[in-house]
Amino acid sequence: MTILHLRGTVLPDATPRDLWILGDRITFDRPAAAALTVADGGFLLPGLVDVHTHPGSASDQEARWDPEAFAEQIAAHRDAGTTALRFPGLLGEIPDGLREAADAPRMITAGRWLAWAGLSKSADFHTVTDDLVSAAVAEAKAHDGWCKLMGDWDFEADPVPYDVLRAVTDAVHAAGGRVAAHCQSAAGVLNASRAGVDSIEHGMGMPEECVGLMAAHGAAYVPTLTPFARRAPRTPDTPRGRLWREGHRVMLRRVREAHDAGVTVLAGTDSAPFGNVATEVEHLIAAGLPADVAVGAASWTARDFLGLPGLVEGGLADVTVYDADPRREPAVLRHPRRIVLRGRVVR
Repeated sequence: MTILHLRGTVLPDATPRDLWILGDRITFDRPAAAALTVADGGFLLPGLVDVHTHPGSASDQEARWDPEAFAEQIAAHRDAGTTALRFPGLLGEIPDGLREAADAPRMITAGRWLAWAGLSKSADFHTVTDDLVSAAVAEAKAHDGWCKLMGDWDFEADPVPYDVLRAVTDAVHAAGGRVAAHCQSAAGVLNASRAGVDSIEHGMGMPEECVGLMAAHGAAYVPTLTPFARRAPRTPDTPRGRLWREGHRVMLRRVREAHDAGVTVLAGTDSAPFGNVATEVEHLIAAGLPADVAVGAASWTARDFLGLPGLVEGGLADVTVYDADPRREPAVLRHPRRIVLRGRVVR
């Protein structure tokens, strides 16, 4: 086994240190055996994380599972220094062997999108069920402890009722799992926040009171600003277009309010291009997050939320190395000098 050695300023502590990689683990104790130095200087981050990505679609416009596209898209994540991914909804099954591949990002899945049968309209890729409680518990047990619920879908439709969401959340928590909730309407976000889900995804119409509810329940906020920032300015001046634009403005306000209230804000890109979490970090900063918090949202904070140890003794051997401090120069996240994944140099 080749022992790897890296030297640099370790974030988030900003401490100059030497670390060694033994297999898939990190140690700060110098091994007796010789090591290969693969980074000398620069800034060492726990590998980047995208907590909301849906690889495997044939295209942004077509909800069709494509295993070859999935492999290409997670490779794009990896090549950008993104070493861990959470999938809150996949259209199909991960190809055999790919999840455990030595050069594949670590994957945390939540199964398929679960839609309550009472929603007025459901997209083809939603799994519609009358028994949302049983379906959610089954998905959480089968997929890394997470399930994904549609808290709402159509702007004009009633969201999933609070009592249904609360029953689902209580049952999943009792089974040791966690709930991610897609929410875009004001009523949908409010119901999910009151129900105590573990992460709110998007939150376009989020009322201000939801911030306190998320803080009280320990929920994370994943605004996925990247696709909304791209789409909102291009929407036509129609009632739906105005909803998109106003929703984007609401999300920008709530990001900073959530952080100020102690809510964990995390980085998720939600759409193509893949390997683009650096853009989400930039949007979080533009929304008012301190730069160190925004970088952490795509690195050490996200890893902690997902249960993936960072650059600590015995931590997982995922390291990205940069020439400059991304907390002061966030654009450097687009240009990793070295990427170590699962204890192997992949760049």
